[in-house]
Amino acid sequence: MSTLELQKIEKSFDQTTVIHGVNLTVADGEFVVFVGPSGCGKSTLLRMIAGLDFPTSGDIRIDGETVNHIGAADRGCAMVFQSYALYPHMTVYDNMAFGLENARVPKAEISKKVNEAASLLRLDQLLARRPTQLSGGQRQRVAIGRAIVRNPKLFLFDEPLSNLDAELRVSMRAELRELHQRLGSTMIYVTHDQVEAMTMADKIVVLRDGRIEQVGTPEALYDHPDNAFVAGFIGSPRMNFIPAAMAQLDAAWGSQLPRGTHNVGVRPEHWVTSDDHTGVRLIALRTEYLGAQRLLHAQLPDGTLVDLLIDGQMPIAVGATLTVNPLADRWHAFGADGQRIARA
Repeated sequence: MSTLELQKIEKSFDQTTVIHGVNLTVADGEFVVFVGPSGCGKSTLLRMIAGLDFPTSGDIRIDGETVNHIGAADRGCAMVFQSYALYPHMTVYDNMAFGLENARVPKAEISKKVNEAASLLRLDQLLARRPTQLSGGQRQRVAIGRAIVRNPKLFLFDEPLSNLDAELRVSMRAELRELHQRLGSTMIYVTHDQVEAMTMADKIVVLRDGRIEQVGTPEALYDHPDNAFVAGFIGSPRMNFIPAAMAQLDAAWGSQLPRGTHNVGVRPEHWVTSDDHTGVRLIALRTEYLGAQRLLHAQLPDGTLVDLLIDGQMPIAVGATLTVNPLADRWHAFGADGQRIARA
């Protein structure tokens, strides 16, 4: 069993507080992703979990034991960094074995652990190579293998794919998910890329300015965001936000707005064109052809810019006017404070 609890975690540097009373529970075997914009505190939280930094107040518990006083080497966590942090003069085998050798693990056991991890990560034929002879994806697998051989309580990943090209990031995301399923280990993964979060996580933790905005499954955050920040951060292309005064111009839509609605949120894929020309009128600014879909950039009469995903075979001329409606059950209402207002 490998569980994690953060209880009222705060972190300050001098007079500046960067983490504000974070509470979180990670269950055994979960793949949890911390996501948020740069500077939101996700890497700071990960470093405190790893024991590379310490909270100003609050408790960190691993398997029910408070570990605030335990250093990184004895905490039972293995961290995989963005930079790989491999020793260039060592072979793949030696890089993976190095930590175990320092811990005076018997050579036979080291060999068994390294070879098992290499097999799992498809590194069997690369054990005699040095990092400079490997691709970026192979180097990252070596860094992960170095963590696996330690049999840690928690795997911690700090933006491990950000140095890879787009195509390799996609394949490595799939490899990490497969690895998690095979190991069944508890993993915490930090990224600023919400697509990584959506495709990999059992549970997503959305952070902003050192506070948790929402915790939930990818589906829950996408379909039921707690506030406009989460709604805008999760989903690509991002959600459109339309002033309530503009939405009220459409009688069928406006009559459904809950009291106190300040903005209406509609995702680009949740619009339908109107055959009877009743709805919201848009002026097409430009389109991006994506094959099965087109991304239409348009403007409302009040100047609000919106994006729509429409059929790729539907030609739209720049400057054309069209009328659209949001899908009846897929738009969101937000108050002036940005919080979601439940619809009746």
